[in-house]
Amino acid sequence: MNKKITNNQLHSFHLVDPSPWPILTAFSAFLLTFGTAGYMHGYATSFIVKYSLALTTYIAACWWRDVLRESTFEGQHTSAVQAGLRLGMLLFITTEVMFFFAFFWAFFHSSFNADTGIGGTWPPFEVAIIGPWGLPFVNSLILVTSGAAVTAAHHFLINGNRQHTADFLALTISLAIGFLYYQSSEYRLLPFNISDSIYAACFYITTGFHGFHVFIGTCFFSCNVISNRKRKKSNKSSSYRIRVSYIILAFCRRCMAIFIHCHLLVGLLISQQVFKKSI
Repeated sequence: MNKKITNNQLHSFHLVDPSPWPILTAFSAFLLTFGTAGYMHGYATSFIVKYSLALTTYIAACWWRDVLRESTFEGQHTSAVQAGLRLGMLLFITTEVMFFFAFFWAFFHSSFNADTGIGGTWPPFEVAIIGPWGLPFVNSLILVTSGAAVTAAHHFLINGNRQHTADFLALTISLAIGFLYYQSSEYRLLPFNISDSIYAACFYITTGFHGFHVFIGTCFFSCNVISNRKRKKSNKSSSYRIRVSYIILAFCRRCMAIFIHCHLLVGLLISQQVFKKSI
């Protein structure tokens, strides 16, 4: 086992220094949640949401900068630390599956057991659903293309071609920004809001959290691009960091893209073929 001996430390685990970022992240996340809820209910303006989102992004960048410094320059990410990071990402993926499973359980339960409160049909009478061949189809193509770009970047990373790795990762970031733009455009064009029915609530919550994950993944990839371009040589820790971010975030993006667009296709199929007879 690779051991790091610092200040009479004879074990291979990293004892982190005191940092202001956890408490500041908690504060900015609370402000973001509070501001978003207030904005949705008409008690606050969008300024709080924009300010807290910018603050959260800045703090995350500073925190990741410190982690990069610890792993790259200080050599604190030993084999024991990397094993802990792998386990942490595995647990993260497990929680993500459970997180989105709950939303899709709500959607399918409501669709196959339409309550009388929504007219006994799915989608509810007052909701005008959107087809899957407009912006949802464009966003699906963007996600598939970004997945291919991440796969290519991972392939070049394994072969030691850092220039092509950075280029394809930059392409992935550009596609992710395009996805977020089209997602926000779709929200502006939708004829229903989150409080209209269970269908609208499931749609906005699921797609909204998916877009939030894409945003976080974009920030993650941006940090890797900056780190990859600044360092002329690759070491074990940096290669591990980039490879884990590629595999884990690409997996999350592909799985959520499949789930989201199955949501749209199933909703359209049910509304047009199954429940149309009961209208």
